[in-house]
Amino acid sequence: MAGVYDQLPLEGMPRRLYSCTPSRLNAWLDCRRRYRFTYLDRPQPSKGPAWAHNSVGASVHNALAAWWREPYERRTPLTAAILLTNGWITEGFRDADQSAQWLGRARDLVSGYVGTLDPSDDPVGVERTVATRTKIIAVSGRIDRLDRRGDELVVVDYKTGRRPLTQDDARSSLALAVYAIAASRMMRTPCHSVELHHLPTGEIIEWRHTEESLARHLGRAEEVGVEAATADECYREVMGAPGPVRARSSGAASRRISGTASDPVPGTTGNGGSGATGGSAGERPHVGPPAMSPELDEMFPPNPGPLCGWCDFRRHCPEGMAAAPEHRPWDALAE
Repeated sequence: MAGVYDQLPLEGMPRRLYSCTPSRLNAWLDCRRRYRFTYLDRPQPSKGPAWAHNSVGASVHNALAAWWREPYERRTPLTAAILLTNGWITEGFRDADQSAQWLGRARDLVSGYVGTLDPSDDPVGVERTVATRTKIIAVSGRIDRLDRRGDELVVVDYKTGRRPLTQDDARSSLALAVYAIAASRMMRTPCHSVELHHLPTGEIIEWRHTEESLARHLGRAEEVGVEAATADECYREVMGAPGPVRARSSGAASRRISGTASDPVPGTTGNGGSGATGGSAGERPHVGPPAMSPELDEMFPPNPGPLCGWCDFRRHCPEGMAAAPEHRPWDALAE
């Protein structure tokens, strides 16, 4: 590995900006092996089946975004329910009955939520992409909703999970802070407030940042970016530049899905080389991680813990399989 480090930029030399999203930064913090599987290995190692709770979340997010794009006179709870029904994603559920049950619950969620909104109060943006850069990172992401309240902007993030939220969730969110900074710079309008709208309970969790707290979050993003960029450069020197990520064919992958859990998957460890292996007709071929030197692999260590039971790439990680039991695709649904 000495040769790899010898080819990295010298201290004081200009360095290419690290292009990232908050999700990519959080992936590095959560588990560096999962980061490698997600953003560097190509072809990407096989993932497992879709999560039902991600299907619920994506369906709700899509319906709420579409609701704001309707003409004013059609922004009603009934329209929200119709949009949710027409765009319902069925992946990950145990069976058709469970999917239909959750379709009914999700209809109630969106219709109840939009009943609390003023349909004439148009947001500044819906599913709005924002971006900013520093001397170290170029970061971008998509905001569920961007409101204008008086002379300031407010970042709104929808949440559909069963876990109750606290103010600390809003305060500590790297993504929300980065979105606030990027929105403020792009719109040339102050943005300090971030909100989590928890649809299952109807709660709105707000946190108002200071300039200092936003600067701390951005500084943390830069620190993570430096660490990840250094590892990425080492990877490219040894393995070559990663290719594009292929999106899943349908369903929950059609939009960004917020959350910490990844798709669980039954099956084998898949520790072999990069080749795809067979499977019956209609199944995705199995692709394992590429073979690499122990020195390079050590730069992307696993972070075993309870969340390993929910990981997309569990089958490829012996430490993750040992750390937590496998979960079924519908296990995160609140019954």
